Amino acid sequence: MRQPIESDLLRTFLVVVKTSNFSAAAQAVGRTQSAVSAQIKKLEETIGETLFDRGARGVIPTRLGLQLLPYARRVIDLLDEAAATIRTKPLDGPVRIGIPEEYSQTVLPAALAAFAVRHPAVEVTVSCDYTARNLAALERDELDLAVVFDWSNQAAGEILCVDPTVWVTSQVHRLHDLEPLPIAIYRNSTWARDFAFRSLELQGRRYRVAFVADTSSGLKNAASAGLAVTTLSRSNIPPGCRELTAEEGFPPVDASRVVLRRNPYHSSEAVRGLADMVRDAFQPMAVPPML
Repeated sequence: MRQPIESDLLRTFLVVVKTSNFSAAAQAVGRTQSAVSAQIKKLEETIGETLFDRGARGVIPTRLGLQLLPYARRVIDLLDEAAATIRTKPLDGPVRIGIPEEYSQTVLPAALAAFAVRHPAVEVTVSCDYTARNLAALERDELDLAVVFDWSNQAAGEILCVDPTVWVTSQVHRLHDLEPLPIAIYRNSTWARDFAFRSLELQGRRYRVAFVADTSSGLKNAASAGLAVTTLSRSNIPPGCRELTAEEGFPPVDASRVVLRRNPYHSSEAVRGLADMVRDAFQPMAVPPML
């Protein structure tokens, strides 16, 4: 019966895979090269297989090393998550956050749920609303945090990512070839006038408003059903739809920044903790995409 695999050996294994070099791995983990080599040897003896091929330019995982890799990552990720949860100072108190509907079913639910699990004593209240309304609520001291869109590079706050607004159409319809172009827009939207309409006018496209909605879900439904083309955040394109490209006459409408705004009047450890969680949730989108 083989010995169980020690987590420290898996940590060293992951560093060696990342660096492809025992010397660099030793520097990364703060140990000597011989100690790292000994750990890898012990791991190989425990598993009973060679995990690395040694060469003049470093080391690369063997077939079995590559097979072990995803399991090692899962084990270490779980251990790190458990340690973070146990060591985190318990937070309590209320936190009120405003979020745009665009991220209410994608980026933010997992972050808010993870925060609730880690800090069960914190009472989180979520307001899903337009940017203008959430900003106004923030100024009225009705919110502690707000995730908002900034189309004009004027909103103060922490930039979480850049998520351009693009024209979107159904994959099975060719509404974008129609003249005039049927479009779906937000009801009573100054943004549509200043950005969406202007983007079409700059391309010389004739258009008509074929669908009006109060939410992005309504716009997505219109596009998916083939009723109209619409504008959506690039990260929010629904299944069955696609982005219209500049080559088709539909360049991105804006380079919208997603910004985290904080209450200017007060804060708390719970508020700061939720802000950290929101920042982490947007991290995969943080690199500005190519427009």
